[in-house]
Amino acid sequence: MQDAAAPLYCPNSLCQSPNGENQRFCKKCRAPLIRRYLWVVGANLSSDRTGELLGGRYWLKRDGVVLDTQPAFLPQMPEAITAAMTPYLKLSPYKLHLPQLYGVLPLEEATGGEALLLENGPFYDEAIAAERGAGTPDDLLPTLDEAWGRSPALRQLNWLWQMAQLWQPLSLEGVAGSLVEPYLLRAEGSLVRLLELQPGESSLSLAQLGQFWQRWLSDAQPAVKPFLERLCQQLIQGEIRNAEMLVALLDQGLTNCGRSQLRQMQIATRSDQGPTRQRNEDACYPPAGTLLTVEPGPQSLAIVCDGIGGHEGGDVASNLAIATVRDRVQQIDLTATRDPQEIIHALEMAVYAANDALSDRNDSEHRQERQRMGTTLVMTLAQAHTLYVTHVGDSRAYWITRQGCHQITVDDDVAAREVRMGYTPHRAALQQAGSGSLVQALGMASSNSLYPTVQRLVLDEDGVLLLCSDGLSDYDRVEHCWTSEILPILEGGQDLSKVTERLIELANTLNGHDNVTVALIHYQVRSEGAVQATAIPVPVAQSSPAPAIAGTGRSPTTEVKTQLIAPPARSPLGLWKLLLALLLLGLGGVLAWLFWPLLRSSLGPMATPPVDPTQTPSPTASPSSLPTAITSFRPSLLFRVDGTSAPSAGTPLALELQSQPGAIAPSAPVSPAPVSPTPASPAPTAADAAPLRVTDGSLLRVLRRQDIQGQGVWLQLELCAAPAPTSPAPAASPPPRRTGWIAERAIAPYARAATDETLSACASSESPSGEAAPESSAQNGASELPQDSVD
Repeated sequence: MQDAAAPLYCPNSLCQSPNGENQRFCKKCRAPLIRRYLWVVGANLSSDRTGELLGGRYWLKRDGVVLDTQPAFLPQMPEAITAAMTPYLKLSPYKLHLPQLYGVLPLEEATGGEALLLENGPFYDEAIAAERGAGTPDDLLPTLDEAWGRSPALRQLNWLWQMAQLWQPLSLEGVAGSLVEPYLLRAEGSLVRLLELQPGESSLSLAQLGQFWQRWLSDAQPAVKPFLERLCQQLIQGEIRNAEMLVALLDQGLTNCGRSQLRQMQIATRSDQGPTRQRNEDACYPPAGTLLTVEPGPQSLAIVCDGIGGHEGGDVASNLAIATVRDRVQQIDLTATRDPQEIIHALEMAVYAANDALSDRNDSEHRQERQRMGTTLVMTLAQAHTLYVTHVGDSRAYWITRQGCHQITVDDDVAAREVRMGYTPHRAALQQAGSGSLVQALGMASSNSLYPTVQRLVLDEDGVLLLCSDGLSDYDRVEHCWTSEILPILEGGQDLSKVTERLIELANTLNGHDNVTVALIHYQVRSEGAVQATAIPVPVAQSSPAPAIAGTGRSPTTEVKTQLIAPPARSPLGLWKLLLALLLLGLGGVLAWLFWPLLRSSLGPMATPPVDPTQTPSPTASPSSLPTAITSFRPSLLFRVDGTSAPSAGTPLALELQSQPGAIAPSAPVSPAPVSPTPASPAPTAADAAPLRVTDGSLLRVLRRQDIQGQGVWLQLELCAAPAPTSPAPAASPPPRRTGWIAERAIAPYARAATDETLSACASSESPSGEAAPESSAQNGASELPQDSVD
């Protein structure tokens, strides 16, 4: 069927009038028209079929691109989730970079099967394209190959950093090959966008990524070229053994390159009760009505909280959460703390402290179930070129640049959880009963079951961050109004405070069902001149393996050193100093290697299993034959215990998880120094207090990290899977405890990356009470809150 002008039907279910593609509003009811361009995977749609209407609703615009002419109706869903669909669902938290599964398109009867329809693809934004005449909404964005040579140094490093961030999650789903396919990699300003996910070799290595990056060496900016050249060599030669090391090296490059720019931020906040609510349960920081200009640092903090409606004290909860988080964040010394992981950990601890404060308040007032007060939270904090976005619940953060508008947070609700678990596409999940119910919020449960999400953005161009409660974001109001209300800020045509007033007005007029709170953060980037070639250090990764450093949560294998590019002339004294430093470093490494077994044996009985003198030592597995060692124990990390690296071969692995942190031995318990108050809990039973033995091959997940004074870092771990017992447990035995604490230094020598596992392994495990265990931070799961308890 050929139709050069297929009608676009009004999304208003009460109207459904046909309209032309170029119309912005329905000619009958004036509702905004939705143009949803989709990318088709798995069908051969040649250009000679352009203009054909597929499946009765999809207008073929060009090769592989269709327009949904009936966006108000649910697309056809697959009868079963296939292997090709699963990566799109499980990687949905990365929608800032990846397309999402929209539905399926049945193929011709002669062909059979069905093609995948992908939304959120790398297309030009309709409003931006119309205004600037740069492409059309059904055009694909340029490839990275096309955009690379004309981009500044910081952006080139930013693109590489985003690819490095995506490497691990895409590898777990078997689609990391998408990052080495030039046609799939697209550039939307500072963002890397993927056209589709392409299954590839499960054994794809970082060396192949390094070989792929070499294609950009010739067009790299002078300040980046030596850095990138050395980085590719290290990847190809295997000196960079995991994505974490690669990200750390690129972080250093970004830090040095980012010093050539200055950033200034303006923050405006506003909150309103709304036309139908009796009181305002929202809160924000800086306080509502504020307009201030700051630089990146502690003063750049912005927070929006939405007290959960239907619960008593929602306004108390939102204000208490803001006060707690604000006080914790202001204690972070951002001038001394440069490691992004330390800042992420500090932000997570601030959220845990707020949750504990709310839980303690609920417990002290004997609030139960729906009477417990709670709140959502979304906040931003800037440090130099990096913006940290933290959230819990369904308050959102949007990122607006001159190229488009993106929702960068994923709601912690039932619909999003169903998608992340790989059960159903997002459009179908929204149709299920209770899809908008929150699965986690502050104050509703212990911090052990809370998983805040912290994301990082690199700021290399002017932009606006919008934080808002769902009083504004419901019904896609932000997506409909950002071009007319927020984009003019970037052109200098709008006052930030007046824009917040206008957004409140739109929320009350078009939605009007809830409180509404907004915070606008307008950041401007100003260059301080070209970066000289000697300004960006050449990365040098430390290649010799070493055990984890107690108390830091890091391993020397992830520590990154830098060596400045030599200037044209260097004094002989400087060369001697360099040679002496290298000699001392090498000598230190040798001594550490020689004396490490003795040091490890002195760390305590949990660090080294007892040696049986009757056992004959046997050769242990060589380091090259072991899985990748864990170098940083962050919350939500999934890993396996490998006893083949035990100090005494043939000795059974003897690691035990304690009921409380700091209990080195039952005979000498040590009271922990908690970093935040914890809710009152009933006295532990004998079964709870008993240690939980961890056997070789166990699959564990990190729940929390706690620094105990004098004992270093302790980890709270969840036992997700254990090898089958040699004999069945007695029928009357109680269910085993599945969580416990252990010193990081004790578990580190045996922790190995679970490259063949996914975080869903913990989702199916059961707690002692028989309830499903909480999801990981990548899935942000927790016990579901009642539907009528959310805003």
